[in-house]
Amino acid sequence: MWDNLNTHVSRTMRELVAARSWLTVYQLPLYAPELNPVEGVWSHLKRSLANLTKHSLDELTALVKTRLKRMQYRPGLIEAFTAKTGLNPQPP
Repeated sequence: MWDNLNTHVSRTMRELVAARSWLTVYQLPLYAPELNPVEGVWSHLKRSLANLTKHSLDELTALVKTRLKRMQYRPGLIEAFTAKTGLNPQPP
């Protein structure tokens, strides 16, 4: 599932997708954060960072990477972000 970032809708990307029969891409509407599972990831991440103080950008970066890595190992959480959209990402 892709939003409408310019690199996602470029001719190069369309050609790349067309050359890979195994790849299914779903293009989201122009503005539809409620349909984008990544919005759930960022929301969850921001809540986990609330009320924390870091002394440098490097410390904050390390913390964000750690929190994202933790999410990566929680497939149920990732599936929940997709389920919340109401979309079925399975190929037809």
